[in-house]
Amino acid sequence: MRRLQIEGLWRTGNAARPGQKITATAKLLPHSVPIRALMPQRNRMFTRFAATLPLVLLLAGCATMPNPWGGSTPSPVASAAAPASAVVATPDGVATSKDPRVASLTTAGTKPLTGAAIGSYMDEEESALRASVMSSGVTVTRAGEQIILTLPAPITFDPEKVTLRSEFNATIATIGGILAKHSQTVIDVYGYTDDQAADAHNKALSQRRAVTIAAALAKAGVDQRRFYIEGRGEADPVASNATEVGRAQNRRVEIRISPIT
Repeated sequence: MRRLQIEGLWRTGNAARPGQKITATAKLLPHSVPIRALMPQRNRMFTRFAATLPLVLLLAGCATMPNPWGGSTPSPVASAAAPASAVVATPDGVATSKDPRVASLTTAGTKPLTGAAIGSYMDEEESALRASVMSSGVTVTRAGEQIILTLPAPITFDPEKVTLRSEFNATIATIGGILAKHSQTVIDVYGYTDDQAADAHNKALSQRRAVTIAAALAKAGVDQRRFYIEGRGEADPVASNATEVGRAQNRRVEIRISPIT
C-alpha cells in the first residue's frame, strides 16, 4: 500500500473546490486501467471515468470522479439524480449529441447510428450478449433500443465486498469484449443494494461495486469515455426487501447500453 496525493475536484453537495489536494491510501493494480483518480465524497454519489492516470484507487470510503469534459464544475447534465444518457434519452433509450459523452466520442471518430441501422445494430449486440451470458446468472433485457444487463450480487461479489468473485472474471471479460466491439453505444453502470444497512453505507458500497464492474469492462477494452457510473444504494428495488430472496434480487449491478444517434 502507498500514500498518494491527488489533485482534482472535490464535490460535496453543491460546493466544488478545484485544486483541492487529497491524500488517500491506494493499491496499485498490476493490470490497472487509466482513469482519473477516485476521490472521497460525502453526500451525492457521482462518478465518471476519464482516461488520464494509469491506476485504479481502491479507497476505504466511497469514491467519486471529476467531470471529464473540463471546466471548474461538473456539466449540468452530469448529476447523480439524472445521468447524462437519461437526461437526453428518448423513451427508446437513445443517446443524442446533447450527451457530453456522445459529443466527445463523435469528435474522436465514432459514427452515430441512424434510421433502421439503430435497431439492427442493437439487435446484433443483444444477440451476442445473450449468447455470452447463457447459464451465467446474468439477465439481458431489451427496453426499446436500450439493452440492460443485470448482474446479481450473489454471483459477482461476496457479502459486503467490492472485489469481483474470481469465477465471474471470465464472464465480465466476455461482456467487455462484446461492448468494446460494439463501440457505437454509451454505457451506464448502476450499483444497487438492499435496505439492510444505513443509507450512506449502501450508497458507498453500491458506488464502489459499480466502479469495479466498469473497471473490469475497461480492462477488457471498453473506451472509458463511454461510461457513466453511479451508486444508487437501496433505490429502485426490483423485489420486496421483506424477504432474503427479495433482498438478494435487489443487490445487483445494472449495465445499461444505449445507441449513439
